[in-house]
Amino acid sequence: MSSEIGLENGLLLLGCGKMGSALLDGWLGAGVPAHSIHVVEPRPSDWLKAAGTHLNEAIPARADIALLAVKPQMMADALPALRALGGGKTLFISIAAGTTIATLEAALGPATPIVRVMPNTPAMVGRGISGLVGNAHASAAEIAQARRLMQAVGEVVELEDEAQIDAVTAVSGSGPAYVFHLIEALAAAGEAEGLAPEVAMKLARATVCGAGELAFQSAESAAQLRVNVTSPGGTTAAALAVLMDPDTGFPPLLRRAVRAAADRGRELGR
Repeated sequence: MSSEIGLENGLLLLGCGKMGSALLDGWLGAGVPAHSIHVVEPRPSDWLKAAGTHLNEAIPARADIALLAVKPQMMADALPALRALGGGKTLFISIAAGTTIATLEAALGPATPIVRVMPNTPAMVGRGISGLVGNAHASAAEIAQARRLMQAVGEVVELEDEAQIDAVTAVSGSGPAYVFHLIEALAAAGEAEGLAPEVAMKLARATVCGAGELAFQSAESAAQLRVNVTSPGGTTAAALAVLMDPDTGFPPLLRRAVRAAADRGRELGR
């Protein structure tokens, strides 16, 4: 993989929390040599300390790629140290929610190639999905580099413009939390019908995980998979009459939830 993405001058990873660690683990598993990666992380985990990277050394004078994985509120303090890498020789990839390309260009120099990416936490098990978009200075080859890096932890979609990042954040970036809450709510509903808490939770987790895997592997649409489970006049149909209600069911609820997340993303980017 290192030859595919061109790492003659190495890769700098700024921030190695949960998402940074998932990415690093994916790169190492895909064949990127640990010695070609410089990591800056003030609170390194034991796993990171043993990973064999250059850890918390001086910022290298040259790097082919710098991936920014610090929390958005820490970005303003982190960027000045990277200014010397800006201007065109280093591709910057940012996975920080709410940090716009314009903000990065202002800190790193307007000619800096930048790709903004929104991943999600299933990257931690190699099943993530990321949306990405580049600025005017990111070439097709550099966008392809960013795509290959993110493919180490899952699927990638390319966006038409940066404005779509907020929608990606609301659907897939924040989406795992919606699914986890669905598991919680489904288990609680099972308890209300008389199941023991541990049985209800086991049923809910396995059902959501199994249905997700079936959706992932199947060539059929989600709508068709739903139809396949639903016998006319049966128990599933009775439940779906509630969940698919146009006024009180899932569709309007999720539209409101996704809109709230997207609006918050826009606020953070201002």
